[in-house]
Amino acid sequence: MATYSAETSAVVLLDDTTLTVGADGKGVEHRRHVVKILRPNGRDEGVVWIPYDKDTKILSLHVWSIAPDGKQYAVKDNEMVDVGYPGQGSLYEDIKMRAVRAPGRDPGGVIAYEYDQRKEPYLHEETWMFQQEIPVANQSFTLELPPGYTYGTVWAHHDQQKAADLEHQRYRWEMNATPGIDLDRVPMHPSELALAGRMTVHYAPVGTSADSLATWRGIGEWYEPLMRDRVLSTPEIAAKAAALTSGKTDFYDKTEAIGDYVQAQIRYFVIEMGIGGQQPHPAADIFRNGYGDCKDKATLLSAMLSSVGVHSTLMAVDHRRGVVDPLAPSIFGDHMIAAIEIPKGYESAKLRSVITAKTGKRYLIFDPTWDKTAFGQLEYNLQGGYGVLFEGKDTEIVELPVLSPELNSVKRSGTFQLAVDGTLKGSLTEKRYGDVSERMRSLYTESDAKQQRSFLDESLSHDFTTVDVEDVKVENAASLSKELTTSYELTAGRYSRSMGPLLMVRPRVLGTEGLPVDRKVRLVPIDLRGTRLIHDDFTIELPDGFAVDELPEPVKLDMGFASYESSSQLTGKTLHYSRTYTVKQVSLPADRYGDLQKLALAIENDEQNHAVLKKK
Repeated sequence: MATYSAETSAVVLLDDTTLTVGADGKGVEHRRHVVKILRPNGRDEGVVWIPYDKDTKILSLHVWSIAPDGKQYAVKDNEMVDVGYPGQGSLYEDIKMRAVRAPGRDPGGVIAYEYDQRKEPYLHEETWMFQQEIPVANQSFTLELPPGYTYGTVWAHHDQQKAADLEHQRYRWEMNATPGIDLDRVPMHPSELALAGRMTVHYAPVGTSADSLATWRGIGEWYEPLMRDRVLSTPEIAAKAAALTSGKTDFYDKTEAIGDYVQAQIRYFVIEMGIGGQQPHPAADIFRNGYGDCKDKATLLSAMLSSVGVHSTLMAVDHRRGVVDPLAPSIFGDHMIAAIEIPKGYESAKLRSVITAKTGKRYLIFDPTWDKTAFGQLEYNLQGGYGVLFEGKDTEIVELPVLSPELNSVKRSGTFQLAVDGTLKGSLTEKRYGDVSERMRSLYTESDAKQQRSFLDESLSHDFTTVDVEDVKVENAASLSKELTTSYELTAGRYSRSMGPLLMVRPRVLGTEGLPVDRKVRLVPIDLRGTRLIHDDFTIELPDGFAVDELPEPVKLDMGFASYESSSQLTGKTLHYSRTYTVKQVSLPADRYGDLQKLALAIENDEQNHAVLKKK
């Protein structure tokens, strides 16, 4: 066996998958999988999980293992359990998992399983995930098609590989020594699925073309009949939309009123059975029940908008930036949002998350599920990614916009007085807007007073040894289109440090913006999460009897993708600190890691800098 690094927890020795397609287009998957546990943290690789639902029945499953001492085991059927799919707290799905905890799954142990399973009959598409967290020594994917069928493949995050023709409509792709993607100790990393290689195979019966299925237009034409009748309005839906838009004539005002309603008043709850994983429920049912999943909420939004003369459609995305690959047409993704067509010639400064399709039409992109992002904007993790704009034959893949840093901002300002004994007292105001306000908005709208105070105390502990807070006021916590404003009075003991005749004072009173970089060689892209603008402005009235002996040097650094600027100035007996930190991009290639390290060091040094006061 090959030699693996000390961090490698387990290795897949063999993974063979065969998809056999019947004349009716339905498939059966046969899979063999063998894994060896190398270290204690690899024991979970010996737990077998096979998901299934009413249309993907498991026809057979066999599990064997060899313990490190050589003892062999064969798991009996009554030792297998069927459990709900993980993460179904807000879901009702018919997806379950057949689970087996194989014996002997300790370092040196080997676990093997083999199963046959029916595949979903809704779309003639199958994705082979040939790269995962741990390395794979040998693997293959075999496609067996009926006479007259054709196939086509698309590849994501990997060069296209040619299949071996095994004759009689049988084709095989093989991979050897596929490296694992271990991101556990990699700071600011993208999703594993945004890096992992995968192949999607499309197959088609006589009279149709697999090549047409392997296009974004083909995906859109398949999906269009699934959504066509579901987005129809009803008199009840139209009446509600009319009431929400009463007195409003401006396009943005009308769409915002309906968008806010679906976002806030239609509860997120998932009911999926069979094709319900891809097809939304009828808009009438969603409106009547008052709940739905992401595609349901986008569907109801479309129905309501259509009743007031606004066209919109659904857009397939993935909540992990980089997973949807523009070069690999497929239904691989986990989220659905809305694209609202903007009238020709209409302009407004409020239109922020806008894309232009190949048809020349402009769309406002909005996610009615993400309940802490204001209408007209787009959550940070979707920015810079890709979405499938479903418009029938005009379906296309579009790049989602990266929003201005000003739309994701934190502005802190404070006026303080420093006493001779080192106590700092004063008032602070913090204003947040955009994604950086999400956690705080949830805190102040969904948590109790004790939780709110605990969070504030914990946050301030990063910058103060001891601190007391009084007179906390919060404004606009539920108003997403307004700045979330928090203000309070604080008293921090031992803020300054005495060193003989010198007094050390940190001009940056609070607010930590450090970056979690390391010193290792960077191999994967860098995820900066989102654009943002951070601005701090603090004044400290110094105690009598002291003069400034030394001030921190100003900082001015522009790396292109981000900039950082700060200054400390003395006016009379008042120390003034100001800084502006701007992040302009959401991701970087690995070769920019050195620049990110430089930026991180500059921020860290500035945040720890002190002014030196000397007794007169």
